[in-house]
Amino acid sequence: MASSARARPTRSRVPAFAVLHYYLVGYRRTWRAGVFSSFLLPVLTVLGFGLGVGAYIDQGVDGVPYLDWLVPGLIASTALQVALGDSTWPVFSNFQWVKTYYAQSAAPLRVGDILAGHLLYVLFRVLTTIAAFLLVTGLFGALRSPWALATLPVVALLGLAVAAPTFAYSASVSSDSWLAMLFRFGVIPMTLFAGVFFPVESLPEGLRQLAYATPLWHAVDLCRAATLGVAPQWSVAGHLLYLAAWALGGALLARRVFRRTLVV
Repeated sequence: MASSARARPTRSRVPAFAVLHYYLVGYRRTWRAGVFSSFLLPVLTVLGFGLGVGAYIDQGVDGVPYLDWLVPGLIASTALQVALGDSTWPVFSNFQWVKTYYAQSAAPLRVGDILAGHLLYVLFRVLTTIAAFLLVTGLFGALRSPWALATLPVVALLGLAVAAPTFAYSASVSSDSWLAMLFRFGVIPMTLFAGVFFPVESLPEGLRQLAYATPLWHAVDLCRAATLGVAPQWSVAGHLLYLAAWALGGALLARRVFRRTLVV
């Protein structure tokens, strides 16, 4: 009896962690495929833009060398792209192709457990990518303040702010062509005009207001303040509340869409 009890698989007290474990097991076998897109590509961007283009910008930006000014923007934009990459085709596939969510819902898992476990995996991907990014850019001497470590909770909140509503979007579309359109008309313009590569203040007034409305700009401003050791342009509490509102609203919407699809 004792041996059979020991052989019985244990169940996680937090079901969402069991879902997270499922994705981590898969990631253990596929992590090499994502190294270039999620880590090496941003580092190459640092070398190309920060050192290459930065060599032609004698005065830097606001008296800060361009490499040091650029790195926090790349930290936030990399977190955005990792979060969105894991919230689009993987979510769509779990509904339309491999139907993993349906298998999980047939197990003793609630919709909230399925959603929370997958979001936790997205957070894991964001945090591990940015931690490695910070290490490399620190070796380049591009982090001017120990407050740079504060970028980790910032990008975690940014990851939730973009991943949660994207989960809802990916669960709602009928074709993966809509996912490509999200990157083409949403992610690329946001990355270009949300203060990653140049100050938002140089944009025309209308585009400037659109940039301020994006979650990426709020994360860029916080990350830049942390890595440079200066005050952000907006209040810290205001930035965090704005990102939290995106995360909470997106999570509620995603839960509603997931429930509508999975619960018969």
